[in-house]
Amino acid sequence: MTSRTWPGSFADRMTQPLPGPGEFLRLSREGGFRGRENPAREVGQVLRVTQQLPELTPNQTSVTWVGHASYVIRTGGLSVLADPVWSESIPGRIRRLTPTGIDWDQLPPVDTVLISHNHYDHLDSPTIKRLPRSTPMLVPAALAPWFTRRGFTSVTELDWWEQATVGDVRFEFVPAHHWSRRGLRDLNRTLWGGWIIQAPRGPLLYFAGDSGYGDRFAAIGERHPGIELAMMPIGAYAPRWFMGSAHMDPAEAVQATLDVGANRMAWMHWGAFVLSQEPMAEPARLARAAWHSAGRPAEDLWDLAIGESRVL
Repeated sequence: MTSRTWPGSFADRMTQPLPGPGEFLRLSREGGFRGRENPAREVGQVLRVTQQLPELTPNQTSVTWVGHASYVIRTGGLSVLADPVWSESIPGRIRRLTPTGIDWDQLPPVDTVLISHNHYDHLDSPTIKRLPRSTPMLVPAALAPWFTRRGFTSVTELDWWEQATVGDVRFEFVPAHHWSRRGLRDLNRTLWGGWIIQAPRGPLLYFAGDSGYGDRFAAIGERHPGIELAMMPIGAYAPRWFMGSAHMDPAEAVQATLDVGANRMAWMHWGAFVLSQEPMAEPARLARAAWHSAGRPAEDLWDLAIGESRVL
């Protein structure tokens, strides 16, 4: 790993201010981050399947939704984990209400890991510690020390629009409308973003990570025409006056898919943890409605169950 010098803050990359004390006070009066509905009633509406990872020919690509924002992406002969979170809970006493769709022991050897940003529901220390320390880690700018402190020996930091190659597969870190923090004193000390994934004879893939809505999606589409599949976050959006700066709602996720020019959308970032006030299964219902309203073919919305795979 080559050491790089980064700015002390990436706050200038934000496009909307974060909620302040007044907004937090209002949120607490309205019930905090807990959903309006009893999550136990909604869990049954979050579909989960038990499947083996599909067998692939050398020129095939598959994506598997593990749950929340975690995907197994197999392309160009590599097995890639994106924002892997296998823990039963994350800090803040937030427990997983639906199990992961793939057991850890079912995974093939992991060739590389993509991290979108350092929030606990995307960067999970217990999960990362399960990996061999030689696993190549592709991470946002200034996040490498978090991994090297844990013994990882192949960590590549990337700024927006920078690329790295693992095997024959190219990965490019691209912008998002979000922010970063893990503790009390590290607000926006590391970068955030999404990933473009391109195998030599494979489809062009986009893993959005976590983002509010904005013009950066169109910029990604202009730079990378022909995206076949966009993996988009659709949950943790309510109330909009609080969450809108950092999280898209389902209609915005559909619009962002149109903005990047993707042929298909697969959803994520819902159905596992209660992070906001919308009912747990509402994102799926609203995403289907928004996709229909946009006039897109129903088969091009990959409304995956947790654990489900699709092959391109």
